[in-house]
Amino acid sequence: RRLSSAKLGRFKSLTEFDWQWPAKIDQQAVHRVMQLDFIQDPSNIILIGSNGVGKSTIAQNVGYQAVMQGHTVLFTSAANMLNDLAAQDGDNALRRRLAHYSKTTLLIIDEVGYLSYSNRHADLLFEIINRRYEKNATLITTNRPFSEWNDVFPNAACVVSLIDRLVHHSEVIAIEGDSYRMKEAQEQALARGKVKRGKTK
Repeated sequence: RRLSSAKLGRFKSLTEFDWQWPAKIDQQAVHRVMQLDFIQDPSNIILIGSNGVGKSTIAQNVGYQAVMQGHTVLFTSAANMLNDLAAQDGDNALRRRLAHYSKTTLLIIDEVGYLSYSNRHADLLFEIINRRYEKNATLITTNRPFSEWNDVFPNAACVVSLIDRLVHHSEVIAIEGDSYRMKEAQEQALARGKVKRGKTK
């Protein structure tokens, strides 16, 4: 039941993760996060890197490990969570959804920074982070350094306070490299090309 509620989706195990592919990744830090001590503190984990370097895969593995250890977990994209909250009709409905995202032991917010959001969305994200601050652990994946979050939430007054609460009691793990998904797509295209050439001979 906890695994179903976590909404982790399909993901590759860290045992299959190609640690040699990223140009930069602190493998020991990732394994330390997998020990889940940050949930007990509680503190935050922030995975920063460009598209396709494995941030979501790592986050899903952490979430799975937390579920197996008996914790409640929720995995969601930033867009899905913020649009869900913004769509609530009435104060009572919004309070219930805020509580839904706030009470889970580990909240994983994927893909912060892939879209730009309104001030309303920024305020809702701040409300979630503020409610969880020093109470429950949060893991965030983002493709933007914090210095660029003003582009993600243009004109939002709460961005500085949002970042302040996120980075306090947090571990930031930066991952650098080319997209592994692009690498796999190129390899698959090459393999298909070889098959086609073989059939035409």
